[in-house]
Amino acid sequence: MSTRDPRPPLTPDLLAADFLGYQQLLTDDERALVVRAREFYAAEVAPGANQRWLDEEVPRHLAPRFAEEGLLGLGVDGDEPARRTLLTGWLRMELARVDPSTATFVGVHDGLVMGTLAVCGSEEQKAHWLPRMRRAEAVGAFALTEPDHGSDVAGGLATSARRDGDAWVLDGAKRWIGNACFADVVVVWARDVADGQVKGFLVEKGTPGFTATPIRGKTALRAVENADITLEGCRVPAANHLAGANSFKDTNEVLRRTRGGVAWEAVGVSVGAYEHALAYTRERQQFGRPLASFQLVQDHLVRMLSDITASLGMVVRVCQLEEAGERRDEHAAMAKAFCTSRMRDVVARAREVMGGNGVLAGHHVARFVADAEALYSYEGTREVNTLVVGRAVTGHGAFV
Repeated sequence: MSTRDPRPPLTPDLLAADFLGYQQLLTDDERALVVRAREFYAAEVAPGANQRWLDEEVPRHLAPRFAEEGLLGLGVDGDEPARRTLLTGWLRMELARVDPSTATFVGVHDGLVMGTLAVCGSEEQKAHWLPRMRRAEAVGAFALTEPDHGSDVAGGLATSARRDGDAWVLDGAKRWIGNACFADVVVVWARDVADGQVKGFLVEKGTPGFTATPIRGKTALRAVENADITLEGCRVPAANHLAGANSFKDTNEVLRRTRGGVAWEAVGVSVGAYEHALAYTRERQQFGRPLASFQLVQDHLVRMLSDITASLGMVVRVCQLEEAGERRDEHAAMAKAFCTSRMRDVVARAREVMGGNGVLAGHHVARFVADAEALYSYEGTREVNTLVVGRAVTGHGAFV
C-alpha cells in the first residue's frame, strides 16, 4: 500500500474544497484579491468567531478593516459591475466559510443596502451614501420583512407611507432586520396609501418615530443583531424617497440580485463545515487509526465534497448568466433553494463524523450547523423559491 499523501499542498492560492478548480475562472487580479481576502479573514475574522457567536457580539469593529482592504461595494457602481459578479460571490463564500454571522452583517450592508441604492437610488442619493458606505463611515440596514408578512410580503406588506407636503410619513412594523439598532440609514419598504404601490425610503439614524429593539435568544447567526422596528408617524423628507423604488417589481430586482449572494454564502457554510470536519477526522484517533481512514467516514466526506462541488457549479453558472445579461429570477431562486438544501446535509454530515465533539462550540461545526438554519430560511424559503422555478417550467403559478 502506498504511503504517498494524495492531498494537494494547502497553499493560500488553493481552496481544497474547490475540487474542480472553479477559482481558475477568475482573472489573475481577481484571484489575487481572493487570496488577500482569504488571508484577511483568517487573520482578523476567524479569531474570536466562536466567542462572538456565544456572546451575541456583532463584529462592528471589523467594518473599517473591510473598507481598508477594499472589500466593500465591489461592483456596485464601479467599472464593469457585471464582470465582478463572480468575484463578489466568491468573496462572500470565503467569508461565510469562516464566519456566517460576519458574512450576513456585511451582506446586509454591502449587498442589500448598497445594492438597493445602486439599483433604485437617484444620482444624488448614490453620491451621498455610497462613498460613505464603501469607507464604512456609514452602516446600512434593509427593512422589508414584517411581523405578520414574510413569504407573502409582495402582496401583504402592511407598513404604510403617506405623502404629507414635503415629507413622507411612515407607520408600521418590521421584524428580523439586521444592523437596525446601530445603522446610520435604514432602507424601509412601505405601501403608498395613495396608489397601493410598494416604495422605498431612506430613514436616517435619529429620525423621530423610528424605534429598533434587539431580538434576543436566537440559536442561529447569534453574532448578527436582528431587530424589531416600530414606525410611528415617522416623518422622512421627500428627498429620501428612493427615486427608482416605486413598486414591488423594483424591490424584487434588488432581491433577485442578492438571492444569488445567499446561495454563495450557503456554499461557504458548507465549505467551512467540511474543512473543520476533514481536519478533525485526520487528527482524531479511534481503534488505533485516524477516523479519516475508515470507509464510512470517507463516504460522508465524499458526499459532502460532492454537494459542495455541485453547489459551486450552480452559483458559478448563475454568475456567468448575470455577466451575460441572461440571468432570470428562476435561476437565482433555484440556486438559493438548491445550495441551502445541500448545505443542510453537509453540515449534518460534518457534525456526524465529529461525534459528540461536533456539538461543542470550540470545534466550530456546531456554529455552522446552527447558522445554516437561518440561511435556509431568509431571502426566500426553499418552498417559495421552488414555486418561482415551478412557475417558470410549467407556466402556472402555484403560490396560493
